[in-house]
Amino acid sequence: MTNNRVDEVTIQLRARQFVASSATSNPLNDLEIYAKAVNAILRYEALGVNESGYTMAKPGGKQIIVVNSDESMERQRFTICHEVAHIVLGLSSRHEHVPPWSLAKRDPNEIACDIFASELLLPYKGWLQVVPDDEPSVSVIQTLAKRFTCSFHVAASRYASLATFPCALVTMDRGGIRHAARSTPLRNLGAWITPRSSVPPESIAARLRDRGESGTEQGEVPQDAWFDEWSESDPMNELARHNAKSDSTLSLLWFSDEDMPEREVDRFNQRYVDDGGLQELTGHLPWPGRSKRK
Repeated sequence: MTNNRVDEVTIQLRARQFVASSATSNPLNDLEIYAKAVNAILRYEALGVNESGYTMAKPGGKQIIVVNSDESMERQRFTICHEVAHIVLGLSSRHEHVPPWSLAKRDPNEIACDIFASELLLPYKGWLQVVPDDEPSVSVIQTLAKRFTCSFHVAASRYASLATFPCALVTMDRGGIRHAARSTPLRNLGAWITPRSSVPPESIAARLRDRGESGTEQGEVPQDAWFDEWSESDPMNELARHNAKSDSTLSLLWFSDEDMPEREVDRFNQRYVDDGGLQELTGHLPWPGRSKRK
């Protein structure tokens, strides 16, 4: 896999296989088990500003993962998982300094290792056991971030990716969209948010940024305000958080199953058109959808 770009699903599957093979009962607190699984030892040193860590290969196949001891515990834990990802995936490091929330500017190798790291830091099975059924909120994300000792951004992105309802976490900086993590139901609807496009003026994120102050706000916005080529204008929820110092913004978007538009896309992201013919038999019963999340 060295230096090859791989799709997100493939990375996630590789990471979950790695977690399962690590034979640990509690990776949430002890990440050293991951290092041992790749024949690496952890070393903590004071590194330069904006240098979170790196890996050194030693003779005999031994690896040394160096972590910046001056950074927060949340950042150190993510760095460990990120460096383990480089070893497992066989991807070379390209750690030129780019803000961690500026994903669209970063090298594909680094983005792939971030995806892998999230799977290690917030294990899939462990996440499903503790994620609440409550409606998304700052409190819910903060509680999850504290439990897994990770940043608000990492917890919010994980929440959006694994949500069982239409949900997305949009990362922005300097008024431009950098990345959108989407849940499977939202991807199946063909909802798309274009990277490097401007933050929608109707959004709560834009409203917060225009104030020029750090803050958090939640409310309703039209669905078509965020999604490209989206004809449905029914309201959806937006929880936005802005950091004025870094001019970075996060927006968690979601709507209930009952507000889900009747649309379906194929593997080429093209919308299906009903030609009036009989539906193909799939062998699955059309069970009713879930009730509205409130």
